[in-house]
Amino acid sequence: MKEAMFYEKLEESTVSCHLCPHNCKINESKRGICGVRENKDGVLYSLVYGKLVAQSIDPIEKKPFFHFYPGSTSYSIATVGCNFRCKNCQNFDISQMPKDKKGRIVGEDISTQEIVAAAKHHDCRSISCTYTEPTIYFEYAYDIAKLAHEAGIYNVFVSNGYTTEEAIRTLAPYLDAINVDLKVLSEELYHKNCGGHLQPVLDAIKLYKSLGVWVEVTTLVIPTLNDSEEDFRGLAEFIKSVGVDIPWHISQFYPTYKLTDLPPTPVTTLHEARDIGRDVGLRYVYEGNVPGKGGENTCCYNCGTLLIRRYGFQILENNMSDSKCPHCGATIDGVF
Repeated sequence: MKEAMFYEKLEESTVSCHLCPHNCKINESKRGICGVRENKDGVLYSLVYGKLVAQSIDPIEKKPFFHFYPGSTSYSIATVGCNFRCKNCQNFDISQMPKDKKGRIVGEDISTQEIVAAAKHHDCRSISCTYTEPTIYFEYAYDIAKLAHEAGIYNVFVSNGYTTEEAIRTLAPYLDAINVDLKVLSEELYHKNCGGHLQPVLDAIKLYKSLGVWVEVTTLVIPTLNDSEEDFRGLAEFIKSVGVDIPWHISQFYPTYKLTDLPPTPVTTLHEARDIGRDVGLRYVYEGNVPGKGGENTCCYNCGTLLIRRYGFQILENNMSDSKCPHCGATIDGVF
């Protein structure tokens, strides 16, 4: 265990956690909504510090990041727990373990130094906090990020964006890129399907962008829940308002966890969303989970020249030169 950051002590050994917008008020011997932060004798502790439940070497495209060192590998890590309870979570067996398994917490004891050393040994350009929500193991991720920067390794988050401003500003100097899962512009759906609220996610995306962190956004398109033209146009317009250079990944849904009664997203729906995103004015819109359909390629926003041709997480062709289009000379947004 490690004492948590971002909390205050209240009366009668109660604490208030300010890591995420839930702002849980936690009584003695109880945990917050995430299931991994516990009040012990009036002190809030992280129960997952140093306890890895998953570690792997992934292509950065798998996160997905298409404009952050494309073609590189990332050392991916996670602990159990999450501050959302998404009915469609593909990693529910670890993200929801503390909630679904009566508080159970598992993980291999791995120090921050060992993670950075492993990333360096495997020649990974970055370390990704992914698979589950990295916010809930903030102290662990934060300490790793500081060591990684000292070793010349970049840090990326794959996040639901449900993090307070104080935590974001603390992490930002060590965070190089983030992919935020923006589900829909509906407060009702955020509350019903995820157990959270919309506005804090929108605020987080704006803040990360303003602090100089490279931002990409992913939307999982779920039939009947967020697949209307109105949904797509609203999402695209919000992203554009933050930055036309933000890549938008539109991903195909597959039935899982508690949403097994809905069908996979038709590829035609992804095409529609991509067309709307580009019509709104976004420079880079991608289709995910459907390899070989053409929606994974990076093209010049200025002249349309094919720059990076992909199949799934593989780069088959890269025609960029010094982050520029070889045909018209336009600078392509991202970190290359």
